[in-house]
Amino acid sequence: VSFMSNQRQQKPTLTGQRFKPRKRDEKERFDPSQFQESIVQGLDQSGSDLEAVAKFLDASGAKLDYRRYAETLFDILVAGGMLAPGGTLSEDMTCTDFCVFKAQEDMETMQAYAQVFNKLIRRYKYLEKGFEEEIKKLLLFLKGFTEAERNKLAMLTGILLANGNVSASILSSLFNENLVKEGVSACFAVKLFKSWLSEKDINSVAGSLRKVGMDNRLLELFPANKRSSEHFTKYFDDAGLKELSDFAKNQQSIGARKELQKEIEDQMSRGDPHKDIIAYTREEMKKSNISEQTMVGLIWSSVMSSVEWNKKEELVAEQAIKHLKQYSPLLKAFTSQGYSELTLLLKIQEYCYDNIHFMKAFQKIVVLLYKVMFQADVLSEEAILKWYNDAHLPKGKSVFLDQMKTFVEWLKNAEEESESEEEETD
Repeated sequence: VSFMSNQRQQKPTLTGQRFKPRKRDEKERFDPSQFQESIVQGLDQSGSDLEAVAKFLDASGAKLDYRRYAETLFDILVAGGMLAPGGTLSEDMTCTDFCVFKAQEDMETMQAYAQVFNKLIRRYKYLEKGFEEEIKKLLLFLKGFTEAERNKLAMLTGILLANGNVSASILSSLFNENLVKEGVSACFAVKLFKSWLSEKDINSVAGSLRKVGMDNRLLELFPANKRSSEHFTKYFDDAGLKELSDFAKNQQSIGARKELQKEIEDQMSRGDPHKDIIAYTREEMKKSNISEQTMVGLIWSSVMSSVEWNKKEELVAEQAIKHLKQYSPLLKAFTSQGYSELTLLLKIQEYCYDNIHFMKAFQKIVVLLYKVMFQADVLSEEAILKWYNDAHLPKGKSVFLDQMKTFVEWLKNAEEESESEEEETD
């Protein structure tokens, strides 16, 4: 037993002794200059043949520690050598001329370089995160690069974004205060988006921006005193990127509408008088240039989301009628045009279709908002007939048209009767 316990006690010391040299080894091995020499040598041998470069990088991954020296590797491929903070090359190390910054300044060359990075990252998947961090860092260093270097980096980054090699979250580096203040960010963004949009259409670019919440932040490319939709539009229109400025303008108005809807909901929940809500909304419509059709849709959404609805189908219609009676003056204030009435009808149809327990309430809601029946003066006979005949949505159309059939027939008969009465009077 004592022999066994002795053995147990010795085990930790043995492991410790074995571990010491390994630790010392690691310290010695963490030497990027040795790594840089190997990469630079290989790149110099491959020269401008990017196929050979890709093969060299593929093979070197088995011999060199890419995981540890990822940043050094990417610095060399982009700038020719390791970068000091701020973007200058470390002078005490051997550099190469075969890199992005020394390559030709055209899309074709940058596409070929993008392929080198693409192959490398597909082969060594663990480099993916490091590569994204590298691009973020390079964007922060823009002031340390020449105009030609910035142009190449902008082209390359646009292609990488289009290929999905990096996510649009890297653009956050361009919101750096110093870069923004000196106009570097906006100038770089123009070239980057031109490159990106030469590879993908605006819908694809918009999707990538939305995915990481960058779609609403593009105005941050400008300093606070120029951070307006007008300035953004003019700047990017003048640069030949109208589709990007249109997208940004649309995002701005979506953002403004969301905020407006939230404010209207808050006013409703506080129980503010209808005339105050209407006055505030009209003011905002003017300020944000929102049409009545858009506004009535917004009011409808606000009205419907300001209450906790009953989950029972047979009770929800009654609850909706009571609730909408209360808020019909709000809807009335924004249905002065036929198109607004039709928009509201389509919104009601969509809402009843998307919220399954409202499916049977559609007709009751429309009848309530029809002026003759309840003096709500929101939906006119013309709008209802137009909706019924040809302007309805496909969503649940057979259910809703069936619900409305009797009421529409009644409307048509009433119309015919009034016409014949008029004739008799004549």
